[in-house]
Amino acid sequence: MRLRVTLTAVLVLGVALVAGALVLVALLGSVLTDQVCQEARDRAVQLSSSAERVPSTSSELVQWTDRSGALPGGGSPLATPGTGCVKVEPAGYSEDFVFSAAPLASGGQVIVGQPLVDVLDSTRFVSQVLVIGVPLMMLLVGGVTWIVTGRVLAPVTAIRTEVDGITASELHRRVPAVRKDEIGRLARTMNGMLDRLQRSHDAQQRFVSDASHELRSPIAAIRQHAEVAQAHPDRTNVTELAATILAEDLRMQYLVDDLLLLARSDEDHRPPPNTPVDLDDLVLATAQRLRSATNLTIDTTAVSAGQVRGDGTALSRMIHNLADNAARSARTRIAFTLTEDATTVILTVSDDGPGIPLADRSRVFDRFVRLNSSRSRESGGAGLGLAIVAAIVERHHGTVAIGTSAAGGALLEVRMPRLTAEAGGELGEEGHQDVGHEDHQHAAQDEGADRHR
Repeated sequence: MRLRVTLTAVLVLGVALVAGALVLVALLGSVLTDQVCQEARDRAVQLSSSAERVPSTSSELVQWTDRSGALPGGGSPLATPGTGCVKVEPAGYSEDFVFSAAPLASGGQVIVGQPLVDVLDSTRFVSQVLVIGVPLMMLLVGGVTWIVTGRVLAPVTAIRTEVDGITASELHRRVPAVRKDEIGRLARTMNGMLDRLQRSHDAQQRFVSDASHELRSPIAAIRQHAEVAQAHPDRTNVTELAATILAEDLRMQYLVDDLLLLARSDEDHRPPPNTPVDLDDLVLATAQRLRSATNLTIDTTAVSAGQVRGDGTALSRMIHNLADNAARSARTRIAFTLTEDATTVILTVSDDGPGIPLADRSRVFDRFVRLNSSRSRESGGAGLGLAIVAAIVERHHGTVAIGTSAAGGALLEVRMPRLTAEAGGELGEEGHQDVGHEDHQHAAQDEGADRHR
């Protein structure tokens, strides 16, 4: 860049100086020639009013013509300027003259020629000065541009050197950002990027650490029961051992499925499918599952129609996780509400449990977060349920928030864009849900009702 800027500056300046020099020499020659023309004209007028016929000299050519335009002794004049001036190199001379004429009382003309040697000498001198001065000026501007550009780009070199030395283990390093110009803004932008990369790297490291910790628990339980059965076969039987291993295996399978879902959500930035989904059907199906699996009172009287656009399977998983989260905290009752306005569908799930403290509401959507009241591993929760909810809602361009229910428990509110009539009309046959597939998905999810947050 430094070389390109310098060469560009020198090239532009060189073109401008050469063009200016040519114009200057041309204008100078024209002005000086006009002055010589005026001198010749004045001299001709002067001689025409004088009775004395002055002969030619080394610095002036003078000729007198008769009425016919011929010289008194015969022959033709050196030039015929008419009423203006003409530039001619007369025969026998090695330089140009400017000729002008003035009429005589006798009917002839007096023709005066002034040499252009001074004009040529002046333009030649200026041309020589420009031939030397233009390259020197270009060299001077090139040097100054090279030095100034180097100083301007020095912070860029420092930034590049610092960034080149930053590795995955040194994301805490930052580039210098002391200037307040465009380069300073670039440095601050790059530091912001490094901040985001560091947070993402730290979150990934925590994620891997937490996932490893969560997976060790069922693996250790399986190994413990297998070792006990091997060392003391009389203390257990095949049925008990199989039931224990199956439960721990299912627990590990659900955890792996959740981890894979979150990993895909991190990698997949595509918009959700353009499919109409009736949230009221999904809410009522989830409520019916809770009625069959728990002794809680499930209130769906405030569930009305609500249609959005997106992935029906993912939205069913989102409602499933919200319901399971409420079921683990509720004492006697869970309430679902579903309403919509002109642009938004609003889903709430509330319970009459202890609620979520205000200080914890901003972190319950993080991965592997379990509040103190629900940290028991017997419930199977790995702290991923609400993280999955947040990922699904964000992919569907919605928001999820936590509040307090009328009974004092937790209230989780999901807002998503409503499917308008215009958007729904453009879907065609490709927009219909695969009902059989979704029912199968619900059945598979029902088996893991107790595994989420």
